[in-house]
Amino acid sequence: MASATLLPGAMEFSGRNPASQEKCQAQFELGVTLCIFNWPSLSLAVTNQWGGPDSASKREWFASQTIDLLNDTPDADAEWLEEFLLNVMLDEFEVNVDDESAYEVAEQIMRIKKHCLRGEFAEVTEMKEKWDARRGAEDLGKVFERRERGEEEDETDGSDEGDEDGDVDMDEAPALVRTREPVVPEVDEEGFTKVTKKKR
Repeated sequence: MASATLLPGAMEFSGRNPASQEKCQAQFELGVTLCIFNWPSLSLAVTNQWGGPDSASKREWFASQTIDLLNDTPDADAEWLEEFLLNVMLDEFEVNVDDESAYEVAEQIMRIKKHCLRGEFAEVTEMKEKWDARRGAEDLGKVFERRERGEEEDETDGSDEGDEDGDVDMDEAPALVRTREPVVPEVDEEGFTKVTKKKR
């Protein structure tokens, strides 16, 4: 996977808002990642581990692949990108998205790309502020740290590999369930088990 490749073509900056090529690329990558991570359909798939136990890592890979594909395809449009997003959702998360949200995400990504080429980062900045307010800074930091090191996304969680079809291992409980402590029944002095209410 290419690491931090520059946007294709000559970057044209307006005289009133000069920005370095590196900053434009960094803001573009951040914007794409935020669009992917904020997609409700994908968030639902990751939360429910529809892509297997490594669904969170797949989402990071998804964002990275989208960035690389757009860098390598300068003439891409929203329809082309929508098709790519839908295919990844179906292949990797077994979700058939039919609510037009994929096109909305694709349009937003293409708009951000256009703005970043002009050195305009207001939309990306606003998205980042909203993301940070929702406690998302840590996850995004991990994504960009890996891209900078040029590592493959799937190396981050090698011990939890699903099979090639992305099926969920039904013997393994989701993380939220595993973190709960088992309920141990209390027995009184006469040998009777006490009945306790379940905590919600």
